[in-house]
Amino acid sequence: MKNDTCQISAIHQDQVEQAKLNMPEGRRVAESADIFSLLGDASRLRILLALGTTELCVCDLAALLETSSSAMSHQLRLLRAKGIVRFRKVGKIVYYSLADHHVQHLLADMFRHLDDREKDKSS
Repeated sequence: MKNDTCQISAIHQDQVEQAKLNMPEGRRVAESADIFSLLGDASRLRILLALGTTELCVCDLAALLETSSSAMSHQLRLLRAKGIVRFRKVGKIVYYSLADHHVQHLLADMFRHLDDREKDKSS
């Protein structure tokens, strides 16, 4: 077993102070954790990946993910409450899309990270 802890107790105060200065306030960290928690669900992640390609209505998403419209609406409400998706209503149809380009970048960065990990494993 690899030992991945310090062998001695030494605090590098200058590095600790720099990390502290760059640490966002607690509220922002908590909000970020809430968003990452939502993204930790495979169904919601699939919804976001689908919406990253095109705007879709609730029925389209339900068909794509093979779930009920009711279950899809629930997932979309959670994502909308955190500002991850937005919607527009056209008559009786509600269309969803990603809230902004940051969500798209977050998803793309995640897959680049996975690709890099795979490359590292094969090296």
